[in-house]
Amino acid sequence: MQFHHHGYVSGDPRIEEAAGHGVDRPEELPDDMDVLIVGTGPAGMILAAQLSQFPEVCTRIIERRPGRLEIGQADGIQARSVETFQAFGFANQIVDEAYHITEMCFWKPDPENPENIVRTARPLDDPQGISEFPHLIVNQARVLDYFAEFAAHSPGRITPDYGIEFLDLQNTGEGEYPIHARLRYTAGNREGEERTVRAKYVVGCDGARSPVRSSIGRKLTGDAANHAWGVMDVLANTDFPDIRTKCAIQSVNGSILHIPREGGHLFRMYVDLGEVPVDDNHAVRDTSLEDIIDKANSILHPYSVDVKSVAWHSVYEVGHRLTDKFDDVSEAETGERTPRVFITGDACHTHSAKAGQGMNVSMQDGFNLGWKLGHVLTGTSPEELLSTYSEERQVIAKNLIDFDKEWSTLMAAKPEDLPDESTLEDFYVKTAEFPAGFMTEYTPSLITGGTENQGLASGFPVGKRFKSAKANRVCDANPVHLGHQAVADGRWRIYVFADRPAAGEASRLADFAEWFAHDDASPQVRCTPQDADDDAVFDTKVVYQQPHTDVDLSRVPQAFLPKVGEFGLVNRDKVYATLPDEDIFEERGISRDGAIVVVRPDQYVSAVLPLTDREGLAEFFGPILVER
Repeated sequence: MQFHHHGYVSGDPRIEEAAGHGVDRPEELPDDMDVLIVGTGPAGMILAAQLSQFPEVCTRIIERRPGRLEIGQADGIQARSVETFQAFGFANQIVDEAYHITEMCFWKPDPENPENIVRTARPLDDPQGISEFPHLIVNQARVLDYFAEFAAHSPGRITPDYGIEFLDLQNTGEGEYPIHARLRYTAGNREGEERTVRAKYVVGCDGARSPVRSSIGRKLTGDAANHAWGVMDVLANTDFPDIRTKCAIQSVNGSILHIPREGGHLFRMYVDLGEVPVDDNHAVRDTSLEDIIDKANSILHPYSVDVKSVAWHSVYEVGHRLTDKFDDVSEAETGERTPRVFITGDACHTHSAKAGQGMNVSMQDGFNLGWKLGHVLTGTSPEELLSTYSEERQVIAKNLIDFDKEWSTLMAAKPEDLPDESTLEDFYVKTAEFPAGFMTEYTPSLITGGTENQGLASGFPVGKRFKSAKANRVCDANPVHLGHQAVADGRWRIYVFADRPAAGEASRLADFAEWFAHDDASPQVRCTPQDADDDAVFDTKVVYQQPHTDVDLSRVPQAFLPKVGEFGLVNRDKVYATLPDEDIFEERGISRDGAIVVVRPDQYVSAVLPLTDREGLAEFFGPILVER
């Protein structure tokens, strides 16, 4: 973490100095704003947190509730989300607080006595080591709290405007603020009062019944599985031996997905309530808590749970629904105009809770859109960038729904109806990368290049998230995860992996660095504002092949030693070397001739290029970033 470069900091360095619209931010919702976010769920809060790093952008987030969420329905935090939390500075805190899933136990009917259940398998949760971060369980409300703290402490000083409900909107197509949104106060002195505000952009993070979605004419379409589940967070005494381990339980009386919660005592059970008649008219939703507990006990036989306290419970019917687009541009208008209204999370995709994806995928929706809005509204990128949001995220949501259909169907099936006795656990192990959040792979687009140079860095697949690896920071000899140094500040990352020329040979790295720092065709020269830090747009790091003791900082090119802050202090944290027992070149399949890996602000690899392909780098950023 870097601070002091603007002067000595004596307080909490995580509280950044207010800037732009964060200075004297008005408590009252203004009449005009750049971005209006509707809803303080996971997508809305990560979006606000990202935009708080763009203080030039006037962002407000409204919520119809009178205050913060206290009991969150979602609780599963996949490893990809923890990687994201690292960029927002609170991964360590939430890891300490959460329950860690290390393995999953599978229970089936006892062949000798089918009325009883027995443990049949206990595979590791992440046998392939797909992330250095764990799979966690923690209350959604706590996740929102952490994002809220980040947003409030960032230069934009964004805090939610509680007690304000979104009613509808109109795109007038006129003026600087073409979107007119009608709102109503739901709490406080102005309760019941309606007013209209104007915005450049509106983002609906307002759930499955989204009024924002309705206002732009989008509809959730799909089907219901005609299967109901009761879910409860409880404190209980039990003789079930795996009560503190995640379990998939299948019995002759139904199924349970059992999730231990944070804190050592609380646990969640998704209890199978069986098939729902077509003419049920949602009557199953009236199933009592007592009936859910009785059903759980029948499934757990010969074990039982004696419930002492219930923190939350609900009944839901599995449904898989998706909108055809995640913005307000119709098919006829595609290519003619750019979006003004967006929808995220449950507003555009719904599925069962048992795959633990709702909160995780929603956060990635918000992260994807946040930096794009920030870039467009600060003049860093053209408006065309905003069209990539729906293009990218709608496909991801479709893949999620396809996966969840298969998983929820297997969970609801009777053991005797499965192809073989290990079908459920085999599917869980085989598909581990998907629910962990690592199967997202963006296809070639405005911001994602091709794979023609993938062989230069095979461990950093283009379109997939940047999988961190360790390197040794030269200036202080500290071994660190390279990916953990990237914070959610909206900057592009360029990782330059050095060649190692023989004695007397020219260095490809030196040639690239000279061009990148000084040539008019360089994206850094072309796109960095004159009064900004050298690394204001691009966070460029170099990784040498040799040990840190063989790297002379005085000979490192200027491109990797940028001057920052009002005093023009040299930032030495961008120069890395290999570790003797963890060679990043070996671990990530990086060519010994060097390579350039371009990573976008939301941590996905956008391009892999040869160290000599300066023109290719310039061409890649040409349509993405505006000349400053």
